[in-house]
Amino acid sequence: MNWEFNLPVKIIFGNKKRYGLKECIDEIGGTKGVLVCGKSFEKSGVANEFVEISNGKIAAIFSDVRPNPTTDNVDACVELMRTIGADFAVALGGGSPMDCCKAACAIARGHDSIKSYHSGGKKISEDEVIPMIAVATTSGTASEVTNISVLTDLEKNLKNPMNDPLMYPKTAIIDPELTLTVPKQITASTGLDVLAHAIESYWATIHQPICSACSVYACRLVFEWLEKAYNEPDNLEAREKMACASIIAGVAFSHPRTTGSHACSFPLTNIYNVPHGEACAFTLDYFLRFNAQNADENGRIQRLAEDCGFKDAFEMADEISAMKKRMGMKTTLSQIGCTTNEQIDELAHKSMSMLMTRNPIELKEEDIRDMYYSLR
Repeated sequence: MNWEFNLPVKIIFGNKKRYGLKECIDEIGGTKGVLVCGKSFEKSGVANEFVEISNGKIAAIFSDVRPNPTTDNVDACVELMRTIGADFAVALGGGSPMDCCKAACAIARGHDSIKSYHSGGKKISEDEVIPMIAVATTSGTASEVTNISVLTDLEKNLKNPMNDPLMYPKTAIIDPELTLTVPKQITASTGLDVLAHAIESYWATIHQPICSACSVYACRLVFEWLEKAYNEPDNLEAREKMACASIIAGVAFSHPRTTGSHACSFPLTNIYNVPHGEACAFTLDYFLRFNAQNADENGRIQRLAEDCGFKDAFEMADEISAMKKRMGMKTTLSQIGCTTNEQIDELAHKSMSMLMTRNPIELKEEDIRDMYYSLR
């Protein structure tokens, strides 16, 4: 067995840790920065609170971030960074502002558009990068500890991840108190994204021991605490446990990455506007059954189920199915408006990304088409 592990992100976890933001900025040598967040944070005044916490070191706010960030969003953010001469940035929110900020920071000191890197093959240069601090407000994407940015190029109708070792945030602040106001359905969707990260990274073809241990730990937390956070939004202990699960699952998939469920999530989101975490969970129980039946000669997936307290992988898959229904997640194609054979064929075709190659058994387009037909 040969493997490597490297996670160059300082993780600061705990309630009220957001108030230590200025010290984190000082630690990375920041003097003038941009806060990247969603419009709701600017409207609610939360963004201005972070400007105050930074002791004025945050000099500008960029809030024009779509739920699925575009290359145009990133270019507009970069323009602001270059205009004010920013030497750091703070991302506040979930995966969308994180992804936008990571990509913008990667080229902030350069002169080109992000499109040259996202789809043009240009390499990120160290002298173009400014450091980033990530402050998570949801328990789901774990974008605060990865070097991945998923962007959509509307002109090319292309949604793809880009990643580079230079795109890791310098510091991740996880303050569970910031998740207390997250709506129930977002809590459910992002929590299921955590579960998908943990399970998919566990069975990915390039899995490794440290990440696998994190996968198991994160799975167990999700099964125990997600529905408590969903049903009791003010339950700070449940919020803390889900925030912990999110960051641990982020470590889990930082190296093995994700597989089939995430591959399928992209067209489910792009075509049918299914929220990312809900889109990942849409096929997760199917893949769990399929892989347990067809790709578990060494009993690895069975051991995951047992470590999570289930009799076998099929019982674990049944519980995922039940969880989705109990939390009001969509579970059939008819619920999202995909009803014709032509639509299903398109969905299958557009699900065949490189992530499929990391599944423990080779998946062909006809396999994915069969799956979708079973989910009508």
